[in-house]
Amino acid sequence: MKICFVVQRYGDEVNGGAEVHAKQLAEHVNDLTDHEVEVATTKAIDYVTWKNEYEKDEEIINGIKVHRFPVANERNTEVFNKYSSKMAAGEHTIEEYEEWMRLQGPETPALIEWLRNNRDNYDCFVFMTYLYYTTYFGLKEIGKKAVLIPTAHDEWTVHLPLFEKMFTLPGAFFYNTTEEKELVNTYFSTGNILDNKGIGGVGVEVPSNVDGDAFRKKFNIDGDFMVYIGRIDENKNCPELFKYFREYKNRHPESDLKLALAGKEIVKIPDAPDIIKLGFVSEEDKFNSIAASRFLILPSQFESLSIVVLEAMKLSRPVLVNGRCDVLEAHCLKSNAGLYYTDYLEFEGCIDYLLSHKAECEIMGQNGIEYVNNNYTWEGIVQRLDVIMRDVALKA
Repeated sequence: MKICFVVQRYGDEVNGGAEVHAKQLAEHVNDLTDHEVEVATTKAIDYVTWKNEYEKDEEIINGIKVHRFPVANERNTEVFNKYSSKMAAGEHTIEEYEEWMRLQGPETPALIEWLRNNRDNYDCFVFMTYLYYTTYFGLKEIGKKAVLIPTAHDEWTVHLPLFEKMFTLPGAFFYNTTEEKELVNTYFSTGNILDNKGIGGVGVEVPSNVDGDAFRKKFNIDGDFMVYIGRIDENKNCPELFKYFREYKNRHPESDLKLALAGKEIVKIPDAPDIIKLGFVSEEDKFNSIAASRFLILPSQFESLSIVVLEAMKLSRPVLVNGRCDVLEAHCLKSNAGLYYTDYLEFEGCIDYLLSHKAECEIMGQNGIEYVNNNYTWEGIVQRLDVIMRDVALKA
């Protein structure tokens, strides 16, 4: 078959969970099946501005043809934030909600026109993430020939009436987790639309030569540290992490525990000797940082899967996550490879346990490896998606 993945950003320079997920999935479908895979996306790298930074209209990335379309208008953050507050505050017309979608972006009418004109040139389209302009307006053109990977979580936007019709349009859903499927089925009338029962996600691969000591030497880090990897912003609940960490250190002045953060700094990281700003790091340094840490911390309340949590488990590191996120809590319960908290005192108790129970942490590490190996291999993920795509192509 000829398959087209549709995603808001795509490229080696792009940092973002859904975008990395889309790129990895497209490449593995291309490598592990006989399908011809292409990608339709924008020329943006940054999801905050949607500034056009890629110059070529077409390029080949790891054997996949990528079609790029210009973003018509960069995001005006001040205008968008004001409009978002208005949308969250009450009922509005569909026209007002669609104006919010355009303001959010990436507004790419050329991409939507291309989808309209090329619908018959592909057997199946795979749309990644429910939230953006490319999916909302693109699904209107593709309809039942599309598989939607929603990456949905219980954030305020998922409650907007804007999405009620959209979730009836695709030919199938490919959910990351059973928790995501349950959430979508709770909020949307998906009817008898085909899905994968929530057994999806990504294949998790880590290098064989991960070196925690090399990371410590490169960044001059001694002693125990927990590591956060991802966008450092309010949507990931980083301000609460800073608050909780400072409270922990105030209550445990004898502790030499540090917090290391790797990723783009959207909100300011506090200046403190026990907080290490790594900046945007390479894949090698990312994996090495996890291996060098005592555990990985993820404070986000809104995750549909979390690749980095699974990568930490694959590297035998325990994880500490926000229990207010059903998906992250479920990872811990299903794997017995991590702990979760819902308030400061639980955060404190979890850290104390992880620092003082070395033998149990080693067992958690082995549990994590087993959990990932049993549930998150690319062969299994691609096989399940292939069944869904073939069914959609047959019925469309």
